[in-house]
Amino acid sequence: MIGPGWFDRSEALRRLGDDPFDLLVVGGGITGAGVALDAASRGLRTALVERDDFASGTSSKSSKLAHGGLRYLQQGEIRLVYEALHERQRLVHNAPHLVKLLPFLLPVMTGRGSVIPKKLSRALGMSMWLYDLTGGARIGKLHERLTPEQALAHMPTLPEDRVASSYLYYDATVDDARLVLTVARTAAIEFGAVCVNGAALTGVAKGPDGRIESATVQADGREITVRCRSIVNAAGVWSDDVRKVDEGVHPDSIRPAKGIHITVPWEKIRNDIAVVVPVPKDKRAVFVVPWGDLTYIGTTDTDYDGPLDDPPVTPEDVQYLLEAMKFTGITRDDIVGAWAGLRPLVKSASSGRTADLSRRHKVTTSEAGVVTVTGGKLTTYREMAADAVDEVVRDLAHRVSGVARRSRTRKLRLRGAEGYEALATSDDPRTVHLANRYGGEASTLLAMIDGDPSLGEPLVSGLPYLRVEAVYAARHEMARSVDDVLSRRTRARLLARDASAAAAEDVASLIAPVLGLSDEEAAAQAADYRAAVQVEREGADLPPTPFEGMVGS
Repeated sequence: MIGPGWFDRSEALRRLGDDPFDLLVVGGGITGAGVALDAASRGLRTALVERDDFASGTSSKSSKLAHGGLRYLQQGEIRLVYEALHERQRLVHNAPHLVKLLPFLLPVMTGRGSVIPKKLSRALGMSMWLYDLTGGARIGKLHERLTPEQALAHMPTLPEDRVASSYLYYDATVDDARLVLTVARTAAIEFGAVCVNGAALTGVAKGPDGRIESATVQADGREITVRCRSIVNAAGVWSDDVRKVDEGVHPDSIRPAKGIHITVPWEKIRNDIAVVVPVPKDKRAVFVVPWGDLTYIGTTDTDYDGPLDDPPVTPEDVQYLLEAMKFTGITRDDIVGAWAGLRPLVKSASSGRTADLSRRHKVTTSEAGVVTVTGGKLTTYREMAADAVDEVVRDLAHRVSGVARRSRTRKLRLRGAEGYEALATSDDPRTVHLANRYGGEASTLLAMIDGDPSLGEPLVSGLPYLRVEAVYAARHEMARSVDDVLSRRTRARLLARDASAAAAEDVASLIAPVLGLSDEEAAAQAADYRAAVQVEREGADLPPTPFEGMVGS
């Protein structure tokens, strides 16, 4: 029988109904996964339920950066930046296979409408020193002042006649969805947490004292009663819906902000490092980040009041980013991928533009013992989780024993961190690719390829993902569908939507034997994926794109 240290969905569902828990976490994004790991590592009996798939909401649709947020210094959020950079350093240590340091170019532009006009560059220089003091010095990387020629060498498509002396500083990139999955797997495999996707909270039962006694979860068409003493609501933009289950009324405390990104061939931009591009007349900037032979650009920051599930990329969203990058000459025809996500910002009485709302997080506790954590940033997920579990531990202090009162995750290495370096320095490109996605666990995938060499072939034309990754996702990462594999276990949908749609049938055939899907069910999953990609493309008014010879990672 599979024990508590496995990341297996059927066993997780069994334990969800059979075992008693100290804590039930609702929401399988980065915050929920972080809470599950923090709680389980302290000794709390922990379960996590996710209605859809791990990271299927905001946590797979971010800018994929572990950063302090240089612009928050300009808003006076010095403490937030300091905390974020501290957490960035912990991420680099705890997940070196997923979090990579990357230079960022901040071009100073002459002319009207620049976010960083030349006359303010001295003040910007002071901000750079502050950024160094709060984080750069920890990684041994201080900012540099670059000549216009040096700046253009990093991104030749910048407008040559407007680039003045610029700055180079350091932050980090991270595959957000893989980070979520890795945190959840660490909680389950290392600390016995129960983590399960496709399981939605539908009810909360309270005892005579008004405290949580159990929760009701719907999964696979059946209802499961989960015995638990406390609940952490980490549902992000859906957190008010969870609060309504507990409190009976919808608190309307979240103000969703939509951010979109587009992906284009790298040769259209030719940036060898990340670049922060000013948006004329909008007092904002967008990130331009290389991703293999592709570059992604984003993000927008607009109020959103539509359906929370699958927010659309609209033609207006796309046009905003094309206008920001007009100097490069990119058009809609160049866009090979696009995605939209919602930030769960906390409403305030003085809320103005969503771009100006604080990214600080907030932890509150209901009378029944439901702890809700909202706001925050991907980079600070561990700190958010620790604060939420601190509240749980205080609340349960007289009801549980043998639980650590303080977080143990500051230096806790995630699954794959061990053994990563040896694989990442291999002379074999395939090994290096897998190491930078799975860390030391890549050895399992390499063994699978040794057993069946066909699994070492490409999964999606033009991308580096291998067929073994689809099988591994279904067998070891709780992927349940073609979409799970192409959207989150790999990032093929973000990088090459049409090429990923063309691969849908092959992906279905790979995962069907693992998941026990019939031929009809596998075909239906592939068709559903192709249809979803088509709706996404047509909704953004983007043409189909050929995709040959490009490589992302």
